[in-house]
Amino acid sequence: MPDAHAGGPLEPSTFVVFGATGDLSRRKLLPALYELYQDGRTAHGCAILGVARDTQLDDVAFRDLVRGAVAGQAAGAAELDAWLERWVYYQAVPTGDVEDFQAVRTRIGEVEERLELPQNRVFYLALPPAAFAPTARMLAKVGLNESPGWTRIVIEKPFGRDLETARRLNGMLHECFAETQIYRIDHYLGKETVQNLLVFRFANDMFETLWNRDHIDHIKITVAEELGVEGRAGYYERAGALRDMVQSHLTQLVALIAMDVPSAIQADAIRAEKLKVLRSIKPIGADDLVLGQYTAGVVDGKPVLGYREEPGVAPDSRTETSVALRLHVENWRWAGVPFFLRTGKRMPKRLTEIVITFRRAPVWMFRMVQSEEIHRNALVLTLQPNEGFCLYFDVKAPGEPFRVRQLPLHFRYDEAFEALPEAYHTLLMDVLRGDQTLFVSADEVEASWALYTPVFSMDEPVLPYPAGTWGPEDAEKLEPR
Repeated sequence: MPDAHAGGPLEPSTFVVFGATGDLSRRKLLPALYELYQDGRTAHGCAILGVARDTQLDDVAFRDLVRGAVAGQAAGAAELDAWLERWVYYQAVPTGDVEDFQAVRTRIGEVEERLELPQNRVFYLALPPAAFAPTARMLAKVGLNESPGWTRIVIEKPFGRDLETARRLNGMLHECFAETQIYRIDHYLGKETVQNLLVFRFANDMFETLWNRDHIDHIKITVAEELGVEGRAGYYERAGALRDMVQSHLTQLVALIAMDVPSAIQADAIRAEKLKVLRSIKPIGADDLVLGQYTAGVVDGKPVLGYREEPGVAPDSRTETSVALRLHVENWRWAGVPFFLRTGKRMPKRLTEIVITFRRAPVWMFRMVQSEEIHRNALVLTLQPNEGFCLYFDVKAPGEPFRVRQLPLHFRYDEAFEALPEAYHTLLMDVLRGDQTLFVSADEVEASWALYTPVFSMDEPVLPYPAGTWGPEDAEKLEPR
């Protein structure tokens, strides 16, 4: 988490984006970097060097691309033009060979000399996964893996496809860069509401004292999307929901919810506690897992195609688009408390939430109450949309007969604060100041893949579910009652 003194300008640096003309760069990275400039965080200087294969681009053409990506944020055309002219540059790497990377090194030096910047550098690989290893090797080959200042490399997910490939990628990266230089990005960890899990738990003693098997019955984590594959079939056919969402985003949420109190709110301490959780999860059995694939249906009142009818998807595809999963964390705090995970595409609505369901009262005193069930207190943490939380508890309804109702006590971010910053704004700021708290360590990556890699060989059936529903009906059988 950011230090209290970290609100001022960051050290001057050069931010090199490989894949600078791609979708991720235009939608997320370039707007976030411009926001940091507008906020005064890069007031001491942050040059942006876009790197891509396109030889038709030069500095002027790339600045036009950047202008289109950030125009909606600009206070005025003159300010934007001045920023672009001073801080934004481009270098083509048409073949990706050593000569191209030597040219990148030369261009970085020229930009640093022109702007009088120290040799502090970030290399952001906004590239397909197959390009991670070759790019990192080339950076090392031309000496860009170290400098008189600091050097950091940022890797997007997916970080490997299974345990073997993750270990191989980690090994290769460690040949070229130290672990302290490597920032494996999971954008979910940059969300303010995810970071708030640490504050919510560890700054509020009333919750932390209840945060264990003695008081909690079960935990449900849902990450649902209305969208389908949206033109990403080439990637999704190779990944599926288990690799794309569960191994990364949902498992990181489990680790944050289940971790013990760290010794300090610092990267090493938090990562150590998360790693303990991942290594404590019981191996997943076939009876803990339900896979699904959406068929044609209706979402938000509109008919949508089934997954197999989407462009680029094989007509006999067995790729899962939903996962329901039950995990057991076998440690002193959580033994006997199931964690139910659910994610999927083409579900009824976009939703990320964590539901903590507490145990029932051991004795129900109000026997005169007509009720189908004894209520249990529940804490619902909504990470998106409508960020906030609700604590559900019982109250007496006015009048006769004697009735008990369960009502929420709620908090909403948009009622208390201004707009939340984008995840990439937070994450890029942390990269520039060298804070790895919100990034995933090599050990975490391998522990997560060690948990899920055996699942890929189970050959479990992929059950159909109509688009606009919450997944296959069999998934409900896993869910705690």
